[in-house]
Amino acid sequence: MSERRPAPTVGQVVLGRRLQELRESAGLRREEAARRLRVAPATIRRMETADVALKIPYVQVLLETYGVPEDETAAFVALAEEANQPGWWQRFHDVLPEWFSLYVSLEGAAQIIRSYEPHFVPGLLQTEDYARAVMEAGTIGQTGPETIERHVSLRLARQRLLERPNPPHLWVIMDETVLRRPVSIHGKVMRDQLDALLQFAEGDRVTLQIAEFEQGPHPGTYAPFSLFRFAEPELPDMVFTEYLTGALYLDSRREVATHLEVLDHMSARAASAERTKQLLRERREDF
Repeated sequence: MSERRPAPTVGQVVLGRRLQELRESAGLRREEAARRLRVAPATIRRMETADVALKIPYVQVLLETYGVPEDETAAFVALAEEANQPGWWQRFHDVLPEWFSLYVSLEGAAQIIRSYEPHFVPGLLQTEDYARAVMEAGTIGQTGPETIERHVSLRLARQRLLERPNPPHLWVIMDETVLRRPVSIHGKVMRDQLDALLQFAEGDRVTLQIAEFEQGPHPGTYAPFSLFRFAEPELPDMVFTEYLTGALYLDSRREVATHLEVLDHMSARAASAERTKQLLRERREDF
């Protein structure tokens, strides 16, 4: 049986999908591929869905079975070896929920990230003090100071992707509630966070919009979610939505299209980028 991994990397997701496409193009069922490896069909399914690491000897046999030329096989194996390397976030395994590990991997590989956040400033844009206040408010359960600091360190480490030479473009729609809900009794925490948001809004790497109360209800009011778009044509858009004890990753065309339509609808109704900066400045004066 293939080695179990805490969570798949984006590379494993891409290559797993490619293995499935190659098998289907060869006209083989999972049961037939499994017989070549002398494993259960479930092992083939788990490789294709990135539930396990890509065991290189298995990959080589499967590629030969699917009729892949030697030069393409060598390139695929090299990619698989790279994809199996643990991501930087694995060092936070003690505080990073398994269901969120894939999110961090997707975040780092995406070309565009579009998000709706109804409650808090998104993690990639939080200041250290704001992040700590959110953690201390109990959003991660009853944990001690050391665990909270580990969560804060992870959040700050994630933010480094916006400092890369070619970072993803982050397009966020925040509900006005985010500006109205103080996370700390200390006004400086929110004031500094608003300053940080204004700084992001002035740059070209982040697009911020506020869904104002006066616009009434909108189709995204159910829960926070993010849509990831990638440069690699092998990887389709993916949607992440979170609930209290876990998350869902959606990649069916119908579900992704629905979320994209909702984002477009919300973006058209939300405050423009310029209006959003005005709202941030006005709220900043309250602190």
